[in-house]
Amino acid sequence: MREVTIAAVQMKPALGEIEENLVRMTDYITRIASQQKIDLIVFPELVTSGYEMGVRFTEVAQLIPGPTVNLISQRAQQLGVYVAFGMVAKERVESILYDAAVLVGPDGELIGEYRKTHLKGEERMAFREGFRLPVFDTEFGTVGLMLGSDLSYPEVARSQVLEGAEVLCALGSWERGDIDEWQTLLKARAYENACFVAGANRVGEDVTMTFGGESMIVGPRGKVHAHLPGTEKKKEEPKKEADKDAKEGDTAVKEERPRKEKEEIVEGYCVARIDLDEVRKFREQRQTLQTRQPTAYRALVRKY
Repeated sequence: MREVTIAAVQMKPALGEIEENLVRMTDYITRIASQQKIDLIVFPELVTSGYEMGVRFTEVAQLIPGPTVNLISQRAQQLGVYVAFGMVAKERVESILYDAAVLVGPDGELIGEYRKTHLKGEERMAFREGFRLPVFDTEFGTVGLMLGSDLSYPEVARSQVLEGAEVLCALGSWERGDIDEWQTLLKARAYENACFVAGANRVGEDVTMTFGGESMIVGPRGKVHAHLPGTEKKKEEPKKEADKDAKEGDTAVKEERPRKEKEEIVEGYCVARIDLDEVRKFREQRQTLQTRQPTAYRALVRKY
């Protein structure tokens, strides 16, 4: 058995507040690693900055490696874990920005960087598209990274799996209205590639967008090994009102009104201990990869 423990963190980044977000990230890494032996911790897309920053992304963009990567690498080394997280990356030319995912290792080294390939909406105004789909070798297995809407494109996951990925990390900023799609695609990518998928999606609001959470870790046959809901219902404290008919000096109050339920976002993390030997087992059983017919798929690489 090749047992690996993975955690997916679900948090609300403070918009534009890198220092505050990094403090919270390091707190999560410390808390998770101090409670159990952990191999990999996955954070959401753009977790260091928040999502709706527009032209202000230039203010928070950093080189890789740079101050943010160095800080997370230091904490990863102190606790002996791999950490994947999203941030805004820049080139030496200040105006070239990327929506990036970074993987650092337990020795404090930068394992690698992935730049989001499939940009949507206003992302196209802020970032340049990446064009490589790398995978990264770790001590426990081979890992692929994807960001946000990359999950909607089966070519991303399949390309990484054909390069050897056994675990796909989906770093998300999926809105609440699209959360069914997020959950379905996580399972689909796991099923069709017979691999593990760790999806970390953010919660909370930025300016106009509300994000849905529902982070989860899914196995090669679609089994959900761990899950964190996006919201939970909590009862409000009952309100007491003075009884207008009570005589002077009395302390009587009217009966409490029934308590109403309100939804609150859920921040936290989910953890799963998985067996990577299941990847080979189910790939041999299903033969999905082995029976592919690439020569019949020419239309896949044709521009629409």
